[in-house]
Amino acid sequence: MNVSIASDHAGFALKQVCIGFLESAGYNVKDFGPYSDESVDYPDFAHQVASHVARDSSVVGVLICGSANGVAMTANKYADVRACLSWRNEIAELGRSHNNANILCLPARFITDEEAYRCLEVFLSTPFEGGRHERRVSKIKC
Repeated sequence: MNVSIASDHAGFALKQVCIGFLESAGYNVKDFGPYSDESVDYPDFAHQVASHVARDSSVVGVLICGSANGVAMTANKYADVRACLSWRNEIAELGRSHNNANILCLPARFITDEEAYRCLEVFLSTPFEGGRHERRVSKIKC
C-alpha cells in the first residue's frame, strides 16, 4: 500500500515517528514535508497530500497538525477525499469502515505515539463495509 504523509511544524515530530512505523511495516511512504519543525502553513502541505490521494485511488494519506482540524478541513475540500480526524483507534476504524475515509488526520498535541500507531494500524487494515454506508458516502460530494 502507498501512503502519502505530511504535517505542519506542530506535527513534524509525530510525522517522523509515523514514517518510521509505516516503513518498518512495509508501506511505501511518500513524505510531502515539511522537513523540519520550523513554522509553516499547514494548508501548503495538506493540499499536496489531498491532491495526491484524489488523483490516485491506490494511495491513502496521513496528515498531522496540532489539532488535526486544519489539515482535515483543507483535505476535505477535494471531491474525492474523505479525511477523518482520529485520536483513538476506534474512531479511525469507523472512519474507514463506515465513511470510506482515505486520509487519516492525527492531532499531534493530543495523541501519544502509541495511540498514533494504533490509529495507523487500524486505519490501514480496516476495509470499507459498503452496504448501507455506500449510499451515505455517495451523498457526501457537493
